[in-house]
Amino acid sequence: MILPFLTIAASPLGGKGVFTSENIPADTIIEVSPVIELTPEERAHVEKTELFNYIFEWGDEYKGAAVALGYVSMYNHSYHASCVYEMDFEENEIRVRTVKDVKAGEEVTINYNADPDDETPIWFEAK
Repeated sequence: MILPFLTIAASPLGGKGVFTSENIPADTIIEVSPVIELTPEERAHVEKTELFNYIFEWGDEYKGAAVALGYVSMYNHSYHASCVYEMDFEENEIRVRTVKDVKAGEEVTINYNADPDDETPIWFEAK
């Protein structure tokens, strides 16, 4: 499930990102995305490709990985994100939920460190 007012467009944060054409209140689930689970061995192969930038750590001790379907892999990083992603290992899905109000026209972001305000440096220079 992806809310119909979410769109993909060019982003000032880099490449493309997810934007909203409507106001979204805090604590709204805006996407539920199924995932394709990868074993630790499959993850090792994927990490040698461009897909490395789009997978999520997954499973026992986060040794595997998941490829999220839907828009989940298109949300850009922010150290003060408007959303959080929630991984459901039993249902093999990722939910994206707003943690603050998002205004129409704004880019919707997640923090790649999982916590919306975690300022731990990530593997690339964030804008």
